[in-house]
Amino acid sequence: MLKNKVALVTGASSGIGRAVALAWAREGAKVVVSDVNVEGGEETAALVRATGGEALFVAADVGRAADGEALVRRAVAQYGRLDVACNNAGIGGPQAPTADYPLDGWAQVININLSGVFYGMKYQIAAMLQSGGGSIINMASILGSVGFATAPAYTAAKHGVVGLTKAAALEYSARGVRINAVGPGFIHTPMISGLEQDAGVQALLVGAHPIGRLGQPEEVAELVTWLASDKASFVTGAYYPVDGGYLAR
Repeated sequence: MLKNKVALVTGASSGIGRAVALAWAREGAKVVVSDVNVEGGEETAALVRATGGEALFVAADVGRAADGEALVRRAVAQYGRLDVACNNAGIGGPQAPTADYPLDGWAQVININLSGVFYGMKYQIAAMLQSGGGSIINMASILGSVGFATAPAYTAAKHGVVGLTKAAALEYSARGVRINAVGPGFIHTPMISGLEQDAGVQALLVGAHPIGRLGQPEEVAELVTWLASDKASFVTGAYYPVDGGYLAR
């Protein structure tokens, strides 16, 4: 579905980002892998190459606009264009009620989870317009649609990602750049590993998903891959949950 496409994914050192990179490579894309975690990012790129794919790792902090610009510039310099991007990098941040939420935690979560998506799109869109169009998938969350107590910053950031996605889609879809958001439920990734260590909490999380289990990164990657491809050619400005029924309650 992505043969000879140049594709970029942030937060690709593990979890959903790694699964997306591997899925895109399997579909024939040349994958630019990015993360602040150099060791994990290089490992993802090596895994892509081990399956016969082509990958380039570029270290970048999505919370810095200059890094977002440099990342896109490096991708274009290496492969001549940019066709697909997944703005996946994010953090969970502290857990506390709103009145007790630490100010530095708020600033960090909003910067990485929301401003980081804006910085990414700002430069990705410009590159895609130069090469005739493309597809951007922004990683939101089920918390881009509903609230979650003790996670005000994460919830606000992910709601912001959905709104930002819709605004940008209105601006650029007619010019060939489709932009969509994906809303994973609770997925087996390093981000929730701490929660899963508590059997009681894990049972509560599983119980919140009518399908009766948590999701796997590869299940999210399949949706992201479809949205990236021409098979989703009439899909833009949308928010797609992949949540085992979490939002249906």
